[in-house]
Amino acid sequence: MTATLTPEIAVNRFGLGARPGELALAARNPQAWLEAQLGALEFDGAAGSSTAVLERLGRRLSDGDARTPVDPDDVKAIVAMGEAMAADTLSRAISGTRPLAHRLLDVFSNHFSVSVGPTPMRGLAATLEREAIGPHLGGRFSDMLLAVEKHPAMLTYLNNAQSVGPGSRLGRRQTRGLNENLAREILELHTLGVDGGYTQADVRELALGITGWSLRIAPGGAGPGFLFREATHEPGMRQVLGKRYGQSGLAKGEQILHDLARHPSTGKHLCLKLARHFIADEPPAGLLDALEARWRETEGDIPAVVRALLRHPEALAPTQRKLKTPREFVVSVMRAAGLEYSAELPGVLTDLGQQPLGAGSPAGFKDVASAWDGAEALMTRIDWVEQLGARIPKGDPLAIARSALGGWLSKRTIAAIQRADSRRQALSLLFMSPEFLRR
Repeated sequence: MTATLTPEIAVNRFGLGARPGELALAARNPQAWLEAQLGALEFDGAAGSSTAVLERLGRRLSDGDARTPVDPDDVKAIVAMGEAMAADTLSRAISGTRPLAHRLLDVFSNHFSVSVGPTPMRGLAATLEREAIGPHLGGRFSDMLLAVEKHPAMLTYLNNAQSVGPGSRLGRRQTRGLNENLAREILELHTLGVDGGYTQADVRELALGITGWSLRIAPGGAGPGFLFREATHEPGMRQVLGKRYGQSGLAKGEQILHDLARHPSTGKHLCLKLARHFIADEPPAGLLDALEARWRETEGDIPAVVRALLRHPEALAPTQRKLKTPREFVVSVMRAAGLEYSAELPGVLTDLGQQPLGAGSPAGFKDVASAWDGAEALMTRIDWVEQLGARIPKGDPLAIARSALGGWLSKRTIAAIQRADSRRQALSLLFMSPEFLRR
């Protein structure tokens, strides 16, 4: 099969939609343009951080004492930090020059889904992608996995901070017991996948292996973060997927996760996710085989696997097989219009069904068209772009269309834009055209 990485594919399928002039920039060398974007994404802590959130919560969270209420001023500060961080991440996606990196951030953030909810997560949810995922996009999946599972957001969201081994020093003296939530999701969602070959016994053994993985909150001293609590860790040998682990303390759980990251089922699960996100709801078998082979060769090196994806003929087919999710749609509209982030966008995404950090499930948002192509969902998109059209300050709609879609722009859409009764209607027809809605 012969296929070419065109600027349109580079910018729209693998990027986040063209900003003015971006198609021309990518056209010089689409492959090099994309591959230059691979690597870590770093975020500063100006908008907020897990450290700042946990300092507001104090020892109440790490000790699991829900009887002590959080001060109202601290609640307001936590919520404000969470909203500011989510807004900053979205803003960078809209205006940034590394759209492929931001798309990968979205993929892995959804893979390791945490949601806003009770007070701690209203601040912590936004920190996971910024502190544990983005910085590891340039390395191996195993490093990202360890960073995520040790992060305060994941430990809090799936209740591992309060998990106590029944045979631990503390477990023998109190009623608080083992929590299997994090272990179950590590196996089912984060690594092997639901059909990856694990059993309930493996869930329990992993849960025991990561007892003691908790939060460190030290007022006036070292900042909050991860803390291994020996007193709550279950001693003894663990056996996961038939392998025995006799390491002591923290090293035991770390080695189990390292092995899970390198398991063939994990490579299969993650490569399917990447191919499904970028290429098609049902990715071609040949593409999956190639990605899995590269995953094995590099032990899950994320940039190496993505480069294999960018070069595979099945990934470069001209057919636009993926319907944009609400977030992808909103970001691509803003980029095409040359607009920057505005404060109403989180509400727009919520109306469209994809509230930032609001999947409400560790499984994340669905990444297939059937989740987003209902009549009501499309009408909500129409309503938004009609309102937005009045705020796009300049530019002929047909020129904006050509800047955004290049050779993907169809004769039918050109004719519809030219026949439009108003500039606002012409822009709506562009943004709701089949070639803009899909990538």
